[in-house]
Amino acid sequence: MDLRLAVYQLASANALDAQQTRQLQEVAGFQREPARLAYWLPRGVAVLGAALLGMGLICWVAANWEDLGRMGRFALLQGVFAATCVGAFAVPKARVPLLLLALLAIGGLFAYFGQTYQTGADPWQLFALWAALALPLCLVARSDVLWTPWMLIFSTAAALWVQAHAHHSWRIDSADLSIFVSGWLAVLLACAFVSPLLARWTGAGSWALRLGLVLATILITGTAVSALFGSNIESPYWAGLGLLAIAGVLLATRKLFDVFGLSAVALGLNILLVGGLARVLLNGGNGDGVGRLAMLGLLAAVLLALTVQGILWRTRQEAA
Repeated sequence: MDLRLAVYQLASANALDAQQTRQLQEVAGFQREPARLAYWLPRGVAVLGAALLGMGLICWVAANWEDLGRMGRFALLQGVFAATCVGAFAVPKARVPLLLLALLAIGGLFAYFGQTYQTGADPWQLFALWAALALPLCLVARSDVLWTPWMLIFSTAAALWVQAHAHHSWRIDSADLSIFVSGWLAVLLACAFVSPLLARWTGAGSWALRLGLVLATILITGTAVSALFGSNIESPYWAGLGLLAIAGVLLATRKLFDVFGLSAVALGLNILLVGGLARVLLNGGNGDGVGRLAMLGLLAAVLLALTVQGILWRTRQEAA
């Protein structure tokens, strides 16, 4: 229950007057500064400032495209990257926000390079190089402030790689199964890289892992569900269902347990299972369509209830 709501209910139940209510609020700590505010506020402002400065740099170069020469744009972007890296080593307290700015500067530099020279490279290659060059910055920073955007960049590279190499970009074909599975495994391996198993060396927290699991679930679920629209239940559906099931089992273990990630993967599993049931029940059959829809809704509700109960049971077990 919310503490403030509990205080108000307690004051109402005991018919406290205004002065007694204020005293109760003081005991509850409403008038005190939030815990660790002095620690987190300057760090949060510094990170937000670095993110805004990095995006503002990219927009400023775009807005002054005609005024700055080619060498001037390159010099500005490379100069910002070099200055932030030097500053990160010179001022350890500002290392994380400065390295975040350096990570964004790398992205701006690659975007400008691709726009200027038209190398013909696929977009996934630029994102892959961005992720590779940003990896040392993340290892130095040892913070989710960098690992979280790195995970977004890496997952984008994997998704674009799958799109570029699939033979049919407009539909899911079982002939492209190896391509889909390779892209899925790449994102899942990145999740394993930022998981608690390697946190001793990477310094990654929970947010990078959670973002990676959400993105992996979206990628796998979207592809697997799309496979159901084919003439048969294609193998990408079964591969996606199996990978999510394995990920769910691993996330339920003691070492890797994370209720947020487990819930995301469980939601993906529910979507795939309900999609498969819909494919079986509604595909070209004769008879009572309303009855089949009712059965599908009932099965989906039962499956969701069992999933929620399982996650709650595992959470209580972990808390105990």
